[in-house]
Amino acid sequence: MGRLIKNHWARLITMTAATYQIAAAIEGFFWPKIFWDFLTKTLDGAVKPIPVLQVINLVFGLYMLAWEWPLKFIAGTTIHRSIEARLVFLPMTALAAALLYQATNPAIYYTIALGVYFWAYSEGEQIVEKPWSIPKRPMSGKV
Repeated sequence: MGRLIKNHWARLITMTAATYQIAAAIEGFFWPKIFWDFLTKTLDGAVKPIPVLQVINLVFGLYMLAWEWPLKFIAGTTIHRSIEARLVFLPMTALAAALLYQATNPAIYYTIALGVYFWAYSEGEQIVEKPWSIPKRPMSGKV
């Protein structure tokens, strides 16, 4: 039985959240609502009359999907292989998702993925150059 490759698991969670975030942003164009509007109405300007928060969520969702799949021009680059970059960018994406009412579930998924990426980082996992491949084992016993 093999070991769990945590960065692959976190990648799947992040792609699920990004897909959900894109759908929520599109829905937010039709039914604009801030999640925290039961506490204050001051944030309503972020969703109507100009849909700023919806556009931010749409861009973040598309970017995260392109980064995690990854697209050809991103695959194998330093940014694609960096868990540290994900640990910096995921909280911003989760915050943007948490502000939009329709995107609260992706915010939870992003937070879970952030925890799994941190777990992978703390165990010293590396993201391989070729996407969706497993890391090569070191040759044991040969000098």
